[in-house]
Amino acid sequence: MNDESQSPSVVLETRKLNAWFTNVHAVKDISMSVFQSAVVALIGPSGCGKSTFIRCLNRLHEEVPGARVSGEVILGGENIYGSEVDPVVVRRKIGMVFQKANPFPAMSIYENVASGLRLGGVTKRSILDGAVEKSLRHAVLWDEVKDKLKSPGTSLSGGQQQRLCIARALAVNPPVILMDEPTSALDPVSTAKIEELVMELKKEVTVVIVTHNMQQAARISDRTGFFLMGELVEFGETSRIFTNPHDRRTEQYITGRFG
Repeated sequence: MNDESQSPSVVLETRKLNAWFTNVHAVKDISMSVFQSAVVALIGPSGCGKSTFIRCLNRLHEEVPGARVSGEVILGGENIYGSEVDPVVVRRKIGMVFQKANPFPAMSIYENVASGLRLGGVTKRSILDGAVEKSLRHAVLWDEVKDKLKSPGTSLSGGQQQRLCIARALAVNPPVILMDEPTSALDPVSTAKIEELVMELKKEVTVVIVTHNMQQAARISDRTGFFLMGELVEFGETSRIFTNPHDRRTEQYITGRFG
């Protein structure tokens, strides 16, 4: 039984995190604690470091030639940048959903969702079947695709493809899912479905979402961070950030004076 009086536990923490693209200092000395079963929104103008920051959270940033990172990202008490840590294992624990839906083109809907489990060595059909159905249900996609699981993932609509990518990330039971502007290419109806899904998902996973849409951040997130020129200017409960920001720059951005 959960004791609601208990403080939420920290699932992910950054300590003095910095990131560079060759000589460009894109993320500057960011320390942040992300609580379990919460939605964290990151807002700020284009080019302010939001997407680079979340790519540091699952070691995708280092895949870019000339990129480097300093500082720590703590997950489960372990620094994911430790010399003994396998980035592939990190990415199973911290899933990523991108701005543009990217189902694996040569794979069916079923195999898209099962792919991470197969990579992890799961081969038993009953386990795969159960995980695929569970993940598609969590992504609110099962009823739309259950009769065409053998169809290509790319045969789905844009909004369905994005939910398929979310199901694929969920299938390996990650404690954290990162989303980089997952609705920016979608129509309003699909966007609403993804937003409802995110709010439902936080019962089981922690979601960190980058969004340019401040209304979206206000609707779906528990805490919001405002980025500007690579710095985390302000981070706190979403309601306070939007109604009573502590930093004048946050207020100026939220009221539309720049960005």
